[in-house]
Amino acid sequence: MRALKLLALLPFAALLGGCDFVVLAPAGDVAIQQRDLVVISTVLMLIIVLPVMALTIFFAWRYRQSNTAAPYEPEWDHSTQLELVIWSAPLLIIICLGALTWMGTHLLDPYRSLGRIAADKPIESKDAPLNVEVVALDWKWLFIYPDYGVAAVNELAAPVDRPIRFRITASSVMNSFYIPALAGQIYAMPGMETKLHAVANKAGTFRGFSANYSGAGFSGMHFEFKSLSSADFDKWIGTARTSGNMLGRTDYLQLERPSQNDPVRLYRSVDRDLYKAILNMCVEPGKMCMSEMMAIDAKGGLGREGLNNTLPLTYDKYARRGAPLGASPTFVAGICAMDEIKDAPSRDVLAPLDLTPLRGVGLKRPPFSPAHPSSTSLLLGQRPKSDS
Repeated sequence: MRALKLLALLPFAALLGGCDFVVLAPAGDVAIQQRDLVVISTVLMLIIVLPVMALTIFFAWRYRQSNTAAPYEPEWDHSTQLELVIWSAPLLIIICLGALTWMGTHLLDPYRSLGRIAADKPIESKDAPLNVEVVALDWKWLFIYPDYGVAAVNELAAPVDRPIRFRITASSVMNSFYIPALAGQIYAMPGMETKLHAVANKAGTFRGFSANYSGAGFSGMHFEFKSLSSADFDKWIGTARTSGNMLGRTDYLQLERPSQNDPVRLYRSVDRDLYKAILNMCVEPGKMCMSEMMAIDAKGGLGREGLNNTLPLTYDKYARRGAPLGASPTFVAGICAMDEIKDAPSRDVLAPLDLTPLRGVGLKRPPFSPAHPSSTSLLLGQRPKSDS
């Protein structure tokens, strides 16, 4: 196997002599398995490619016009033995590639929890994963550590040999989260969540970046991934906790605004529901969360009265984002105040409600006040006494 890997690396070494070999010499077990998949696939294909290239040169030389000693058979048209060789070899390789791809697709599924830390080190019950919530912003990366209550911009840290469980989303346009030394790339999309499981097996500082063009500041949308010992990771967490920055919803709305080449920034505290609000696109005060909207729709919706359930945008990422809802940018307002639902999972807030009796009931719009987010929520009107 080692000889096959070295053989496959030779073409890359010749072509990429001045490039970083991180993809072929990664620091994490998942990336190592992905590297092996590429190497083995390349070797299997070279079994066909190299003989074909060699035979092309051989036939051109052997049957050149000046070589009168070569047999000349213009009526020849078939050879069973040759047909067997021509078709059986590629068929066997395709079968091998198919089996390899099938196993790799399932074993390296980014949503699949890790089954091992390294080839010779299975995961034990004490190896609790490190949870990291990733948000792709314009044009920077936000990393939230919910288990520690800290966050960082453009810097990611994790202990060596500890499984990492990423939950990934975006604030505006689609991006791609990629740390070549750790694992394969996976997309980050607004209003959606993707997942990635990985582990770092050696200490070091590695480059992470967006692998999907996302606008003017794309070239500066990169960060450092620090693979640290357990003691150094604890120190990193301690450094974050001693920083003077806090990340609440108002702070996030300022951070979310487009900016380029942002420096590393650490936050000692984070709103515990911030990632949930980002994912459900309801960080703005009074805005209805996507999960709440889906729960209402699942119960039949609010009827025609729901058409007026909007509030003006105080900050618009892009001009006229809310124009389809009216003449001025607006968003769908929440029915419940955030302080009433902050302790409940967002997907369960409205699920038990029976909204059938409320269809057609008028909605009262309280005065809009950015200083009091709960006052921006809509209040349900009095239910009619008659059943008609």
